[in-house]
Amino acid sequence: MTTTAHRRRPELAAFLRSRRARVQPADVGMPPGLRRRTPGLRREEVAQLSGVGVTWYTWLEQGRPINASAQVLDAVARTLMLDLPEREHLYRLAEVPFAPVPEGLSRSVGAEVQGIIDALDPLLAVVYTSRYDVLATNAAYRDLFLVPETVRIGVPNVLWTLFTVSEDACPVVHRQRELPKMVATLRSSYGRHVGEPAWEDFIRALSQASPYFARLWASGAVAQPGPRVKTFRHEAVGEVRMTSQSLSIDGMPEARIVVYTPEDERTRERVALLREHRQRLWPVTEEEATGIIREWNTRNPAL
Repeated sequence: MTTTAHRRRPELAAFLRSRRARVQPADVGMPPGLRRRTPGLRREEVAQLSGVGVTWYTWLEQGRPINASAQVLDAVARTLMLDLPEREHLYRLAEVPFAPVPEGLSRSVGAEVQGIIDALDPLLAVVYTSRYDVLATNAAYRDLFLVPETVRIGVPNVLWTLFTVSEDACPVVHRQRELPKMVATLRSSYGRHVGEPAWEDFIRALSQASPYFARLWASGAVAQPGPRVKTFRHEAVGEVRMTSQSLSIDGMPEARIVVYTPEDERTRERVALLREHRQRLWPVTEEEATGIIREWNTRNPAL
């Protein structure tokens, strides 16, 4: 006897193959390569952009009886640039309950999350989205990073700041080493948002604002976020070496708390000096910093 699931598997396979065939590499920001025997993306490219294993995606496209979560299906749907009816159809074929995500979800943090990062002071703490938008900061983070030129830019997005601030004022010391890794990390998140206007507009605008970003983006490099030791500079105290560590947030799958810990005693002393002279060194008040963040996230609602 043929079950509903058995009938749906060939339909799921055909649906995914047809949608894969219509997406061109240039549509998802991939560099041009060799001529292709068939149109569209390859299976391994869909898997890479979606953040899933090649074998798993191949089995999904072959209609094999595997479990698929809503999060993974969303990633595949974004890579294949599915519209809302197509996404709902994909869920139905994969036998996963479909629930559209409300607009504006996770664009701000609650009092509990803000309280956590405030309590971490004197450690530097911030809440980033997968696009490096800044959702919330604590005072120690603002001490180091809200220098006059970054405030003048008025865009609380780490990548936008680092690629558009003058090189002399860039807070990252090893810029040629660190920025390519950040762009590669951005691309690993981009695979879940291919075709979304907010993401596409952001990539396009930053590419126009920074030829260096455009070159790095065109390289197609992909990397996952992880703990690192980074060196920053502040005009008042000089260089500081910090270890970054990311922490997940319940209910905000594409946002993370990043905590920066002094790597050595000299850095610890310099961070303490910033704290001691906070009122004298700050270019903006806490209310002004919060207002900048709120305005940016209101104008850029999609994660």
